[in-house]
Amino acid sequence: MNEIAHNLAQVQHKILAATERCGRAPEEVTLLAVSKTKPVSALAEAIAAGQRAFGENYVQEGVDKIRYFAENGEEALEWHFIGPLQSNKSRLVAEHFDWCHTVDRLRIATRLSEQRPVERPPLNVLIQINISDEQSKSGIALSELETLASDVAALPGLVLRGLMAIPAPEPDYEHQLAVCQKMAAAFELLKNRYATVDTLSLGMTDDMDAAIAAGSTMVRIGTAIFGARDYSAR
Repeated sequence: MNEIAHNLAQVQHKILAATERCGRAPEEVTLLAVSKTKPVSALAEAIAAGQRAFGENYVQEGVDKIRYFAENGEEALEWHFIGPLQSNKSRLVAEHFDWCHTVDRLRIATRLSEQRPVERPPLNVLIQINISDEQSKSGIALSELETLASDVAALPGLVLRGLMAIPAPEPDYEHQLAVCQKMAAAFELLKNRYATVDTLSLGMTDDMDAAIAAGSTMVRIGTAIFGARDYSAR
């Protein structure tokens, strides 16, 4: 077993343990492997170990990887865009990715809908919530969710699947849990209103346990799978 396959197995074991502690089924939590800055060789090792869902933060890098694996017969993969999205890059996301986690304004959502190719299924989108009210992070306030969700749900090229958040770093588990529970409450309200909503993208390496306990259905894990990121390679 290579290192990445070993790391994947370790993360899956942690997800299993976390779900057992809070009485959830492990099948309720999807592992999204965050592969930004990593070479296709590293992704290929993860694919060989059974990983199918990958998250990319940089549009062109992600598109290059999508094209590479499609050309090499790996078309049954699921590609998630999880970085901040600028208007001038929306077409590439609309044309190539399966999911976008970072919708935080109607203008971007409208562009994604209009630019989604008609021969592809609608783009799965999550609304990003700035749950810790950090100036440095994208996302909307919870008070803005009802209006944006209604607008996004009406766009024909998109399917509203749920919410995403990146809580501020917090070492204390109880504080982590309290923030994650705020997200989970908003997610439950959204689920009750929209039949398509089924995804809460919440939790990374350091707060995964709290996120799963609160109700996250998708955790985004990078370094624990692929090792430290090399930003100089970009």
